[in-house]
Amino acid sequence: MLELRPNCESCDADLPPASGEARICTFECTFCAACAEAFAGVCPNCGGELVRRPIRPLDRLLRHPAATHCVLKPEGCARA
Repeated sequence: MLELRPNCESCDADLPPASGEARICTFECTFCAACAEAFAGVCPNCGGELVRRPIRPLDRLLRHPAATHCVLKPEGCARA
């Protein structure tokens, strides 16, 4: 099950569970749409494709809540 991380790993923008702006790769690295676009749709951590994160239905979100821990790696996600 996806963690639904609460923030962009690069710029720390808030990405609540229902955000259509969240992008993830196969390892669940999470970025906002603006950072994903700056990375040309390629995860700066693993090189995987960044795609729109699905939105979990509210009834499922209540039983399986989103992650609360933030991941922030601006030094590891340099926009080269």
